[in-house]
Amino acid sequence: MSNPQARHRIVIVGGGAGGLELATSLGDSLGKRGRADITLIDKNRTHVWKPKLHEIASGSMDLSAHEVDYLAQAHWHHFRFRIGEMTGLDRERREVRVAPYLDDEGREVTPDRVFGYDTLVIALGSLSNDFGTPGVSAHALKLESKADAQRFHARMVNACIRAHAQTTPVRPEQLHVAIIGAGATGVELAAELHRTTREVVAYGLDRVDADKDIQVSLIEAADRVLPALPPRLSQATVELLRKLGVAVHTNAKVAEVLPEGVRLADGRTLPAELVVWAAGVKAADFLKDIAGLETNRINQIVVRPTLQTTRDDDIFAIGDCAACDWPQANGGKGGLVPPRAQASHQQASHMAAQIYRRLAGRPLKPYRYRDFGSLVSLGEFSTVGNMMGGLIGGSLMIEGAFARVMYVSLYKMHEFALHGFFKVALDTLARLITRRTEPHVKLH
Repeated sequence: MSNPQARHRIVIVGGGAGGLELATSLGDSLGKRGRADITLIDKNRTHVWKPKLHEIASGSMDLSAHEVDYLAQAHWHHFRFRIGEMTGLDRERREVRVAPYLDDEGREVTPDRVFGYDTLVIALGSLSNDFGTPGVSAHALKLESKADAQRFHARMVNACIRAHAQTTPVRPEQLHVAIIGAGATGVELAAELHRTTREVVAYGLDRVDADKDIQVSLIEAADRVLPALPPRLSQATVELLRKLGVAVHTNAKVAEVLPEGVRLADGRTLPAELVVWAAGVKAADFLKDIAGLETNRINQIVVRPTLQTTRDDDIFAIGDCAACDWPQANGGKGGLVPPRAQASHQQASHMAAQIYRRLAGRPLKPYRYRDFGSLVSLGEFSTVGNMMGGLIGGSLMIEGAFARVMYVSLYKMHEFALHGFFKVALDTLARLITRRTEPHVKLH
């Protein structure tokens, strides 16, 4: 803002749902017209919608059909993409520091760099919060990225092949999967694994008895699964999961993750070859008090209603890494805006409008979160959720085919924001035409 002779420099750190949608929107408007320079920084080469990670982990999603290449997206939508992980921030010099990017063999691809900004938007998303539980970092897998999901899937397929090839009996923990956390990610993964593990075995691993040998356990410290949904939907979900053979353990706090299972606080041990931690969220540790910005106990950057940070008007934060108030006076539930994809989508749209106002010298407007409810996919079996949330003064509980359509529409909204209506419509039609000829489960 201080240099009227140069184009305004907008730097967005984090290419998740909110960050990539914002970069695309600004590129299609300000970038295309030469009114601003937009740079997106992310440590990965490609983008995958985070609520899809459980499908990658289970092997039920064709990654190539849903992965977005950042460089290609930047080229077609008039912004720049720079690869690397943010490591520091200099507020006085208005610079973001980015670590060197290394390839899989440890060779340097890009050096340590700094990027100057006039407006900085931090959209780094969230990570799993293990609350310091012993053994999690050493023995549990997390679903925080595409690489995590692919790692789990490879280990799952290898476990099935190993059990088929061995001459000794299946061990107590072998082919058992323990999922810690019965929120949306844990429940969706449990339901998908029931189907995909059986399809993997059906490809010729006839020495594995899927019903007898494969066991999925879902562990939740609260008194019910999906605590964010109404109790009736939690109960319906539990009934369906148990029909699928998923062992559901509620009021079960994890004391330690072991090399071959999970030890609960009440002394029980659940044997498991694969353990997935899907409980709790926090922002990246390096954000804690970064450059003197205000953060909360889970490292989220505290923002004002305008989405500006409390201590710097030139820095904004959106998505899961932002601690944004959700006041009851505005139809909220009190506390903070929940870490959901719909919140990131809404904040990206609001943030684009804020930048237009900022460039025009107009006052910024407060962001108001609109709760459209929560939906949880149980794969091909069902979808459950509550729609509209507080917007209608209550909650409309839905299940079945209609809920499934609404769940798919959430992802379509994200695709529309990135690619536009016509490309998404044509791609969706092509997937429907070719779907019957493709395998249901990916083994790579």
